[in-house]
Amino acid sequence: MDVVTLSRIQFALTIIFHYLFPPLAIGVGVLLVFLEARYLKTKDPQFEVAAKFWTKIFALNFALGVASGIVMEFQFGTNWAAYSRYVGDVFGSALAAEGIFAFFLESGFLAILVFAWDKVSARMHFLATLMVALGSIFSAIWIVVANSWQQTPAGFVIRDFATPAGIVKRAEITDFWSVVFNPSAMDRLVHVILGALILGSFFVLSISAYYLLKNRHIDFARKSFTTALVAAAVASIAMLGSGDSQGRIVARHQPAKLAAMEGLYQTTPGGTPIHIFGIPDSKSRVVRFNFEIPGLLSFLVHRDFKTPVPGLDKFEPDTPPVAITFFSFHIMVGLGVYFIALTLYALWCRIRGTLFQKKWLLRVFVFSVIGPFIANELGWIAAEVGRQPWIVYNQLRTSEAVSQNIVAPQVLGSIIMFAVIYALLFVLWICLLNDKIQKGPEPK
Repeated sequence: MDVVTLSRIQFALTIIFHYLFPPLAIGVGVLLVFLEARYLKTKDPQFEVAAKFWTKIFALNFALGVASGIVMEFQFGTNWAAYSRYVGDVFGSALAAEGIFAFFLESGFLAILVFAWDKVSARMHFLATLMVALGSIFSAIWIVVANSWQQTPAGFVIRDFATPAGIVKRAEITDFWSVVFNPSAMDRLVHVILGALILGSFFVLSISAYYLLKNRHIDFARKSFTTALVAAAVASIAMLGSGDSQGRIVARHQPAKLAAMEGLYQTTPGGTPIHIFGIPDSKSRVVRFNFEIPGLLSFLVHRDFKTPVPGLDKFEPDTPPVAITFFSFHIMVGLGVYFIALTLYALWCRIRGTLFQKKWLLRVFVFSVIGPFIANELGWIAAEVGRQPWIVYNQLRTSEAVSQNIVAPQVLGSIIMFAVIYALLFVLWICLLNDKIQKGPEPK
């Protein structure tokens, strides 16, 4: 494989591993705020017990998220030097804002959150919890802004700069707020935050269901389960609206990506159907074994069943890989439907007072935590692969962004090294997580 492909694999490996932790930390952080607020209001000690336990889980995920995220910043310089030079003014500003407005806020209050339960007042500790949760969200804001600018660039101008190697082009900010509020940023941010809340909620649901099945820490588990169930149901339903808005933005600004997501090889007159499932065949340029709903894609994009949606034939040769984009998108959507159905049914059972007697349903929740992890990863895969061949949409090709002074064996060696390290870190995370789960919450 060439340097470009290997560098993409290396970065994909890093971001896939890294993204196990930030959304989990964001989701659990939001639930921590709610649990502590409930404790302040009701003085029910079980809410304090729950908050203390989930704080330990949060701290573990936060630490691994920071450690794995730093690696990506080094890769910008080692493997993607041309990209870094091109977007340094824009991307660097967003990363600097994250450090100032997010990371300092998180790290400043994290010590109080984790170590000062008995050293500060309950209100002060709640403030620390709130600040850490907000810091996690602020971090997501700036990362999503930076990535969204790559998807829908705005507020910049391209200038030529003289270097010893010759004239190079560089993007410079002309309107900072246009960069921040680029056409896709806010909608994508809502999508990311909702995905994080779903993941955090299902994580809490899984561990709480485990305790209920083992008949351990019953009061704690019931309060944690109910809190997370409500959050998961609300976030899953809200994701429907967010997904619809996202789809329309992609159709407007990245129509080739939408065509790849839907396996739409050819533009057809009249209404465009939506493929519920199928297997895209890029050789024959058809979706095999597909089940489609006539005109529905046209309605979702245009609010009209008759207006055609452009296919990949309109964007050749600059078309993204179809199979990865199609399957990533459709599996993500399918999982989203599953989350809605499962949480609404569980809520109905909870209202009827039968939820905690349904052992089979609790077992489903124990294992369903895998779904949000997969859905979050696939969402990013669909977004990033669907952007190809551009690393900055319609501005800079991925093939032009790679460093010129690296060779394939170097990148391959680093991939193997990272794979080993990430595997060890993942095992360490599972072991530490299991240790905390087996110890359980500390009794009040």
